[in-house]
Amino acid sequence: MAKSFKNLLAKMPKERRTRIEARARKTLNEINIRELRQAFTLTQQQLAESLQINQAAVSKMESQSDMYLSTLRRILKAMGAELKIVARFPGGEIVINQFNQK
Repeated sequence: MAKSFKNLLAKMPKERRTRIEARARKTLNEINIRELRQAFTLTQQQLAESLQINQAAVSKMESQSDMYLSTLRRILKAMGAELKIVARFPGGEIVINQFNQK
């Protein structure tokens, strides 16, 4: 008989549960463009139409590990988001406004 994950989690030491929860939060807060598009249930074709490019270009962008901020901004805007650049320092976070749209 299958055991519920909730019961297994409850039996784990608190330290391990804390590590698991932290990793889950990090995973949910870090996502690539493809996963984000899929989370919004958008196809590559739909996003391409919104960006006025072809589907192959969307596929290529999703596999890039480096792109212009303007390209990322356009992709996110097509999904209804706004790009915000934040630098994290040990003493806190600073919003970098140099790249804001004019």
